[in-house]
Amino acid sequence: MKTIDELLAEGVSGKRVFVRADLNVPLADGQITDDGRIRAVLPTVEALAGAGAKVIVASHLGRPKGAPDPAFSLLPAAERLGELLGKPVAFAQDTVGPAAHAAVDGLEPGQVAVVENLRFNPGETSKDDAERATFADELAALADVYVGDGFGAVHRKHASVYDLPARLPHYAGYLIATEVGVLKKLTDEVQRPYAVVLGGAKVSDKLGVIDNLLEKADRILIGGGMVFTFLKAKGYEVGASMLQEDQIPVVQEYLKRAEEKGVEFVLPVDVVVSGGFPDLKAKEPTHPDTVPADAIPAGQMGLDIGPATAELYAAKLADARTIFWNGPMGVFEHPDYAGGTRAVAQALLDSTAFTVVGGGDSAAAVRLLGFDENAYGHISTGGGASLEYLEGKTLPGLAALED
Repeated sequence: MKTIDELLAEGVSGKRVFVRADLNVPLADGQITDDGRIRAVLPTVEALAGAGAKVIVASHLGRPKGAPDPAFSLLPAAERLGELLGKPVAFAQDTVGPAAHAAVDGLEPGQVAVVENLRFNPGETSKDDAERATFADELAALADVYVGDGFGAVHRKHASVYDLPARLPHYAGYLIATEVGVLKKLTDEVQRPYAVVLGGAKVSDKLGVIDNLLEKADRILIGGGMVFTFLKAKGYEVGASMLQEDQIPVVQEYLKRAEEKGVEFVLPVDVVVSGGFPDLKAKEPTHPDTVPADAIPAGQMGLDIGPATAELYAAKLADARTIFWNGPMGVFEHPDYAGGTRAVAQALLDSTAFTVVGGGDSAAAVRLLGFDENAYGHISTGGGASLEYLEGKTLPGLAALED
């Protein structure tokens, strides 16, 4: 991949540079609740604008159905980008139509515009190559150069990620270059012991990465809703906890393979339970109980790893040289069930390892729980992209940037 530094060396003054960013930020009542992804693309946008480029920033947000939907407008993200840049950012109310062309035509060197949500056009996510190609042609008409910097979308074969780079001189932005460098440290250049912490709701979302990590990791720690499928696979009752019954045979096979390969699989020894899922808006006390992992009562739902498990996991991470963490240990959005996630976040800080927080809910948890994100080795902006890279898959958006 050619990098943005090579582009800057060639000169961009007066050129229209299309930056495919990932501004897919969480919104509540139209307000951004976590601007981490916007801040992640700042170095690329600032460098290009500072060198005199006319910068066109494009992204998706949410999952609109291929048509304009005010609930998924990028306007709040554009406004926040302007605040962070400290200067006005033009906003086009369409993606490739008259408003987009007017916004781009109105740019002076060093200025920035954001076009509306790419997914408002069905060509962005279409599985039909011709439909995607048509949209990519329309996007290409806006620009002279393409910079890919939306790491959170590189695992998608979408028009702006996969098809557009083939139509313009293309370069990797600072964020993508950083993310790929970090992922190589988790695959090709690992310092051992290598510990992986996996959480989140569904075990099915993590099967591919577990399969691949059984060949690479020394230690795998499991938490979150997915852990109850592992506990059930060991013959434990899990009460009313989240369970993917159909995945039990696969999990049993993974546990067997881990034992054969000498990979330490660490499961909870205790669990925080309650009679039902908590109200995440009111966040009122729910009177949880802590029970042994092999004695979850009928009707009780596991919502976090327990304090003894938190201590165990911290001990298992203490001597690691490399740690990758993807997925919270419990329902961290509620204070009664944030203890396990907080303990893992702290254990990463306490270790001397190269630490990577693998995007998505893990990154949101670090920020919500008040940790200094700069204290970690790296916080990824793309949970799904990171996992697919670690699974050994070819990511379309990265392949498209290669020459």
